[in-house]
Amino acid sequence: MRDHEEAIEAAGASVAAVGLGDLRYASAFREETGITFPLLIDADRRAYKAARLGSASLLHLARRDNHAARKRAQAAGHRQHSLGEHALQLGGSFVFGPGDTEHFAHLSETFGDNASPEDLLAALR
Repeated sequence: MRDHEEAIEAAGASVAAVGLGDLRYASAFREETGITFPLLIDADRRAYKAARLGSASLLHLARRDNHAARKRAQAAGHRQHSLGEHALQLGGSFVFGPGDTEHFAHLSETFGDNASPEDLLAALR
């Protein structure tokens, strides 16, 4: 999202991320990735549960789409951070609007299954 933050802000929205780690992990992640948008900590996974985000199994590691996503991430210079307590928690991407309105929701089915920036931007239009 870091690379698309400017376009999202130009569309009148803001970016925020929710992570599972503690403050130390969040600080290291922020420093390593260079993100400037808010990074919220949800160590108890309350937001993840409220959004009904799933968890992977060890079988997800062998999935072809997971392998392809890992290769793309490595090619882009990303690396795996420490695993933490909830290493199998899957993520999601959302676009919320005023008045508690959900304009877009993508619940990840496996690791690396992320909404495209184009889909997120389209939800802002």
